[in-house]
Amino acid sequence: MEFGSFAAHAADVEAADADLEVVDLVADLFAEAGDDLVVVARFVQGRVFPAHSETKLDIGPRLCYEALARAASTNVTADDVESRLAETGDIGEVASALDLGGQAGLGAFGGGNDDDALTVADVYGDLEALAAAAGDGSQDEKVTLLFGLFNDCSGEEARYLARLVLGEMRIGVGEGTVRDAIADAFDVDVEVVKRALQVSNDYGLVAVTARDEGEAGLSAMHLEVGRPVQAMLAQAGTVTDALEEWDEAAVETKYDGARVQVHWDGEDVALYSRNMEDVTDALPELVEFVEEHVEPPVILDGEAVAVDDDGSPLPFQEILKRFRRKHDVAEMRDEIRVRLHAFDCLHARGNDLLEQPFRERHDRLASVVDDESAVSNLLVTDDPEEIADVEADALEAGHEGIMLKDPDAAYTPGDRGKHWLKRKPDVETLDLVVTGAEWGEGRRASFLGTFLLSARDDREDTNGEFATIGKVATGITDAELADLTDLLEPHIRAEDGQEVDIDPAVVFEVGYEEIQASPTYSSGYALRFPRFVSVREDKTPDAADTIERVERLADQQS
Repeated sequence: MEFGSFAAHAADVEAADADLEVVDLVADLFAEAGDDLVVVARFVQGRVFPAHSETKLDIGPRLCYEALARAASTNVTADDVESRLAETGDIGEVASALDLGGQAGLGAFGGGNDDDALTVADVYGDLEALAAAAGDGSQDEKVTLLFGLFNDCSGEEARYLARLVLGEMRIGVGEGTVRDAIADAFDVDVEVVKRALQVSNDYGLVAVTARDEGEAGLSAMHLEVGRPVQAMLAQAGTVTDALEEWDEAAVETKYDGARVQVHWDGEDVALYSRNMEDVTDALPELVEFVEEHVEPPVILDGEAVAVDDDGSPLPFQEILKRFRRKHDVAEMRDEIRVRLHAFDCLHARGNDLLEQPFRERHDRLASVVDDESAVSNLLVTDDPEEIADVEADALEAGHEGIMLKDPDAAYTPGDRGKHWLKRKPDVETLDLVVTGAEWGEGRRASFLGTFLLSARDDREDTNGEFATIGKVATGITDAELADLTDLLEPHIRAEDGQEVDIDPAVVFEVGYEEIQASPTYSSGYALRFPRFVSVREDKTPDAADTIERVERLADQQS
């Protein structure tokens, strides 16, 4: 497929008003994709590689601006590109307005060639090469490869290539749209597609299987040890909610740790974070534990918890120090001990267990892990007093609280449904995306000091944008400000005096006293007395809280 054809389809999708029209247009794109379907199914979502893949482009905005500037035929600089972006707010619009392709004869550095139109395969091939670039000179190599691609682009092609490279496609196509479009394009049942996506976590693979093998091929897909899937998620809820909905609830301790998915095939252990990043090398003691105490082949879901010498839990920030560690792991292992608390079993002894009731999956979990201390204690009850006792014990032991789960529910990867509820006794918090900041003053002048927060806007006609909800500057020490500045600086899009525009990349957990209606912010709400709690390094912006949740919490207050 020519990349120009892909871009034309993307433009039609972006211009569409109704969700059903979008699905129809994406289905048409899939039907025409031919041999490039596996890539097109990812590109249309703004992804280059499968969600489970460790391969990353690692292209920051500045490198993209440099490549665009080099490809422009006029005397354009990266600063010019950044200035235009500050005016338009859309890198695609900036790229499409540049007079690209002026560097004749230099396109050989990119995926296209001088005689033929740029294809989807060309683009993907060069982006693969770009992702593989490493070591000395890799940044220059990335810019050169990207320059070559832009140099071969028309304006419309550049619009969607620039967005793709920076992960900002934003044409209104989410995972649900792709799921429905696969079903429509290849005349297969959408529930069969949904299940195949849950076990594979690969939209390109599912699209090709649906086209070539139909429902039979999709039904034959299964979990693979070593290929992570999205985690099942919880939403906030009460004991009353749980018992009214399920009659009885499975009650577990809620650990203040980091989610970890364990894959063990009998030869190699692989550990994945909630974002499906490989954290195996950072947690060698968990690898050793799994090898010694867990029966393969198996896929487990659980928490990695930092503990002190007495085995008591340490704060969440301590486990993140281990997750972030790439060097001196042995030294950090001596400083911060980590323990596994497994609470679910997705696959065991060659059998997928996603569709089994939770109570049965937990029984299977206990049968494949021979150390009871690593398996979550489970109480199934309809008695609120028993639940209160479990919660009191969990809090006394230093844990966050309890989880309430539907004992008869399946495991649904990626879903935040009503089958898992998290109950916290403390002040509610929100996970919000940092989309702006202000430089400090005085002794804090070199630090970003006030942070603009946004929630995912899941309301109609928003294309997955972020809506502002307030600013936070409270609860942050000077040392934390230095760390936060280092974390956020690579994502700065533009600056105007003290104010900074930041690409949505970092998620803060923020406490608050109250949610109020407010015309000041685009969400229509503001946080009263917001307080910084932590950086949610285990969450991407796509997993941040939504306006729908903000509205629900605001309604609950009244």
